[in-house]
Amino acid sequence: MKHGKKYQEALKLVDRAKFYDPDEALGAAIKTAVAKFDETIEVHVKLGVDSRHADQQVRGAVVLPNGTGRRVRVAVFAKGDDAKAAEAAGAEIVGAEDLVARIQGEGFMEFDVAVAAPNMMGLVGRLGKILGPRGLMPSPKAGTVTPNVAQAVIDAKAGKIEYRLDKTNIIHCPIGKASFGVEKLQENFTALLDAIIKAKPAAAKGQYVRSCTVAATMGPGVRINPAKVV
Repeated sequence: MKHGKKYQEALKLVDRAKFYDPDEALGAAIKTAVAKFDETIEVHVKLGVDSRHADQQVRGAVVLPNGTGRRVRVAVFAKGDDAKAAEAAGAEIVGAEDLVARIQGEGFMEFDVAVAAPNMMGLVGRLGKILGPRGLMPSPKAGTVTPNVAQAVIDAKAGKIEYRLDKTNIIHCPIGKASFGVEKLQENFTALLDAIIKAKPAAAKGQYVRSCTVAATMGPGVRINPAKVV
């Protein structure tokens, strides 16, 4: 894959052979964020598990102490008092059958997080093939299927992110913007890694965190010493 001139310049700021401490790595990633927009800093963690096995899945959610730096649009599947509570908490979209029909019929996807009251899952289940591939299907593990929809909306807007393994046993998550600075990013990084480590499956054998890399949206990866994150 060919990279542009800015990427090549950013690459010179990183020692590709070195394993950095987390604060050093975040500082290096910030330096490589030279785009005209405020780049997101992302974490990529490869785990020593096999996602093909149900007892080795790693999935959950965590509220980042300093948020993600982006506006989050929340859709809530709810009726009655739950719908009113979701609206009062700041949800942009609230609905039931009407919202399901809009997603199915019009392809409406103008939201970043979907939350559902438990009594709505029979209805929301129809959207599995649409929301699932986009990572938007409400889930009890992620705290997005809950009787307290208002709190779920508040958490999403405060910076709650979901982490899950991909097919190559890697978790990819944003932890904020380059403009946050090292201290705030490190607090978010620590919160995410603590959650991932606590979610270690009992069936996982050997080294759990195999590798950890941070990178700005348009920048190169900066490798972190795995021994410094466990």
